[in-house]
Amino acid sequence: MSDIVTVQEAVTAFSDWMEPTDAELDAIDREMPVILADIDLLDAHIATLDRTPTELDERRLRRARRRALAARLELTNLSAAASGVGA
Repeated sequence: MSDIVTVQEAVTAFSDWMEPTDAELDAIDREMPVILADIDLLDAHIATLDRTPTELDERRLRRARRRALAARLELTNLSAAASGVGA
């Protein structure tokens, strides 16, 4: 029987003892408003997949789109301010 060492190393490289770094967790925290806004937008789209959107559905989609865009804009502005762009 032959050992498959390269596959074993690839599988164990992502063991459960490896956790995200503090920088990765901070990045997730910064992006969380965008993630949640995208989830709301996706929920609004899913709700209208099997039917013709009503006026209420269209308003919900517009609000969700605006929230997602606002969250992305805020994240972009925070990133630009942190990197010193435009100073």
